[in-house]
Amino acid sequence: METFLEKITEINDAINSFVWVKIGLILLIGTGILLTIVTKCFQLSHFPHWWKKTGGGVFDKKSHNKKEKGSVSQFQALCTALAATIGTGNIAGVSAAICLGGPGAVFWMWVAAFFGMMTNFSENVLGIYYRRKNVEGEWSGGAMYYLQDGLGSYKGFKHIGKFLAVLFSIFAALASFGIGNLGQINKITLNLESAFFSEKLQSITVFGNVKLVPLCIGICLMVGAGLIILGGLKRIAAFAEKIVPFMAVAYIIGALILVCIHIPAIPSAFAAIFKFAFGIKAVAGAAVGIAIKEVITQGCKRGVFSNEAGLGSSVMVHSNSDVKEPVKQGMWGIFEVFADTFVVCTMTALVVLTSGFIDLETGIALEGTDDATLVANAFGNVFGFGGEAFIAIAILLFAFTTVLGWSHYGSKAVEYLMGTTAAKVYKVIFVVMIEAGALMTSSLAWDISDTFNGFMMIPNLIGVIALFPLVKKITDNYVARKIKGRKDVKPMLSFDEKIQKEHEELVEQGAE
Repeated sequence: METFLEKITEINDAINSFVWVKIGLILLIGTGILLTIVTKCFQLSHFPHWWKKTGGGVFDKKSHNKKEKGSVSQFQALCTALAATIGTGNIAGVSAAICLGGPGAVFWMWVAAFFGMMTNFSENVLGIYYRRKNVEGEWSGGAMYYLQDGLGSYKGFKHIGKFLAVLFSIFAALASFGIGNLGQINKITLNLESAFFSEKLQSITVFGNVKLVPLCIGICLMVGAGLIILGGLKRIAAFAEKIVPFMAVAYIIGALILVCIHIPAIPSAFAAIFKFAFGIKAVAGAAVGIAIKEVITQGCKRGVFSNEAGLGSSVMVHSNSDVKEPVKQGMWGIFEVFADTFVVCTMTALVVLTSGFIDLETGIALEGTDDATLVANAFGNVFGFGGEAFIAIAILLFAFTTVLGWSHYGSKAVEYLMGTTAAKVYKVIFVVMIEAGALMTSSLAWDISDTFNGFMMIPNLIGVIALFPLVKKITDNYVARKIKGRKDVKPMLSFDEKIQKEHEELVEQGAE
């Protein structure tokens, strides 16, 4: 059995490297650059506008109102999407990128996020434009729908579009059990076990060799998640709306306090980020160094893992928004990447770089540094047990909300493949699998789901690239009407004539 698992791991590593490094990163960055160009660098040129409509207007009651059956508010859609994206990647992922790729990896994380803003924007624009109501009156949208009805509308591409839509849905459903469930729950369990339970308690076993502490943690998480997930998207969104802002702000404040304590190291930290962005050179003639390829790969890859721009995942919840204008939800997609990477990930990077565990002169992690516990150790060095406990709780909240968000993604993928009844069965299985995540000892499930994430990304980006002229057209249409104030331009709101007409009337009445 052990030999079999080793073989599976070897095969998965080879596929993962090919999908992510040789195809994925080039496709991701290339798509972001393309969409930045065709939208005339919307994330910068219209920064005041999208900021006012998203983060700057977060306390605007309009963004919280829930007026339409089967939908959630724009703010709730954002919080649910952030619940799935702000996870362990924002803590362990960032420290891993720095340990493996050096401080320069942070620079490439920013680069990937800058272009990823427009990839996420475009996914959400297409998601709103191609969404439709399911038999229960809820909005359903995502990459599978714009692949089927968008790419599939091109001459000779009907079957290709449908095939890619089915592939995306299968990979999304499979990935949801790994990166959205088993891996996250396992991280929660390990951190809680380490922070709050003694070695004596950790060694207690029941039913043969089943460890008692992970079993109990798994049961608690399974019950808690079940009460929320089985209540449907509105319950997930209501929970995310309360928890996500709290957990993000709490973590940022904690990180800021730590960074302020180490404030003399801040200039050196930023200097190291830019100094090593193009590779770490050999130190004193020794064979110590990190190739530029590794720096770029780690930065871009971890950035994408964190904000998920290009995977086509978060669009499945953004499409449930009560918004009528595709570009309005697209702007929330820009804000999602901004909040995830430029705010949360940057704070983690500064905590790591000012902690003393990274040599800022060489860019190399000190011997014995463990990237999985680096942030916890950084907090623990300053605040003792309280610091480690704070990170354990932060990972609990970050990872638990990721599980909730991905349960929705997986259910929407299954709904597309087999209908709403199958989606309900999927939710039950998803909740039961939480216990397996708490008890598992191998990282293979996480690694395989990482590969499925890459498989999700490829059909999604094919659809986004194929439909970039439509994204440009919808964006130009919005800019003409809402920013330049033209009254003679008819809004582009949906591919479906019936939905287009209904939404057009609401927009004209000022309901949007």
